[in-house]
Amino acid sequence: MKARKSETRHPKAEVPTFIPGFHAVREALIYMGDGVQEIWIGSGRRPGRAEEILRLAEERHIPVTVKGPEDFTRHLPGVAHQGIAAVVKAFRYADVGPIMAAALQPEGYGLILVADHITDPGNLGAMIRSAAFFGAHGIIIPEDRSARIDPAMLKRSAGACAHIPVARVVNIGRTLELLSQKGFWIIGTSAEAPMSIYRFDWKRHVALVLGSEQKGLSRPALKSCHEIVSIPSEGVIDSLNVSVATGAILSEILRQRSS
Repeated sequence: MKARKSETRHPKAEVPTFIPGFHAVREALIYMGDGVQEIWIGSGRRPGRAEEILRLAEERHIPVTVKGPEDFTRHLPGVAHQGIAAVVKAFRYADVGPIMAAALQPEGYGLILVADHITDPGNLGAMIRSAAFFGAHGIIIPEDRSARIDPAMLKRSAGACAHIPVARVVNIGRTLELLSQKGFWIIGTSAEAPMSIYRFDWKRHVALVLGSEQKGLSRPALKSCHEIVSIPSEGVIDSLNVSVATGAILSEILRQRSS
């Protein structure tokens, strides 16, 4: 399929979102369906991996547009885009209410992640991807002092935002109080906590709170927690990246709930 060179026009009220990078674009084409509106290919890009993107776009009847370096720089400043990007529907944050309602269904146990001031877009993107992989019902982030849904984060999450709702709230402490009132156990994480994730009983409605690597859990989050858990270490490294820790804990939650 030949790429066409033209200008993309979008309605003024709808600002497009970009997912950059080969792997992220490939997964977006596979998993996001009609959420992908257009594919951008850098002018002068050699064939190779781009051929798979072109094939996937053609199969899904998604237009492909050739763009110069200045277009990528303007829309994706400072992002390693590899000369390829997907233009997707504008991202919209979810409301907390529907997330709680979905998690509190009679069958099974609810699981909501609370990213307590995670400022690194890569970490937040990886956490969202892990949450979607392990079947969490949603993610809650604060409005202030937190990474947002931007191209760098979308690249790291590789389209996972299309499969799990992300809510943004003004006050984490109040939100955790609300979750507690609705029947969720508020479980925080800390490397120093005596309670192991392997000894804690995860067969209950859980709001899992993960703090930043620099400061850990915020004071409002700590005050709201019913329990603090840790991942036991057997090696010389005494801590994990927050996104890696998220995957480890979610894996244990799924293991217990599936047994």
